[in-house]
Amino acid sequence: MDMELWYTEKQTPNFGITAKIGKTLHHEQTEFQTLDVIETKQFGNMLVLDGMVMTTDKDEFVYHEMLTHVGMFTHPEPKRVLVIGGGDGGAIREVLKHPSVETATLCEIDRRVIEVSQKYFPEIAGKLTDLRVEIKVEDGIKHIEANPGKYDVILVDSTEPVGPAVGLFQKPFYQGIYEALRPGGVMVAQTESPWFNRELISQVYRDISGIFPITRLYTASIPTYPSGLWSFTLGSKEMDPLQVEESRFTPLETKYYHPGMHHALFQLPRFVSELLEQEG
Repeated sequence: MDMELWYTEKQTPNFGITAKIGKTLHHEQTEFQTLDVIETKQFGNMLVLDGMVMTTDKDEFVYHEMLTHVGMFTHPEPKRVLVIGGGDGGAIREVLKHPSVETATLCEIDRRVIEVSQKYFPEIAGKLTDLRVEIKVEDGIKHIEANPGKYDVILVDSTEPVGPAVGLFQKPFYQGIYEALRPGGVMVAQTESPWFNRELISQVYRDISGIFPITRLYTASIPTYPSGLWSFTLGSKEMDPLQVEESRFTPLETKYYHPGMHHALFQLPRFVSELLEQEG
């Protein structure tokens, strides 16, 4: 009998996901984290950072479309967009689908994530060479501090709140984003699983709503992320995503997000909406 190889991510001490793999394509210890690319039988190539699944060939479109298009359509005319993290390039790819975009800045702390993604995930990272893209290999927190009032939309495509990403889930960071946004600016951050990160979601929602006049949470189904249900939190200076008019939606080539679901995204399961009502 042939030996089977399986990769398992222990998402909590008591729960994880596992995938049958063909081989390891890449392994290294970068300056910031352990970086692996593995070939899986179910989801194609899988990017893993510090033992946590970041993206796969097969389901990446859900996360990247949902992180990007809700906020981009909420803003009336996003011209300058910043992606913090997101070295795989998926969010940048989606940002560039909006014709109003003049510059899309990628601020990724780990250069190797960008380089390895370009090699092993060409369909995800393929737009990083677009002339509208600026790549900054630096700390996202320091970048926003140095660029007040520069961006229309800021997307926080962070890893889980460990290691170099811890500061990307704290209130001073969200305050910095507010100041880095132009009038009418919008931010969206990935905010983890409603099943396994309940306290974090509640805290982040309180922090963002304490800074931005309009704060909304929405969810999406991503099979390789913990529990399959994932949350995103939007903060807006002026525009409410629930008030976006249909005339603002331009046709995009997408696989998951579409304009008809935009308003429905904010109709949350009751146990998720209850997280937003919890006191700190």
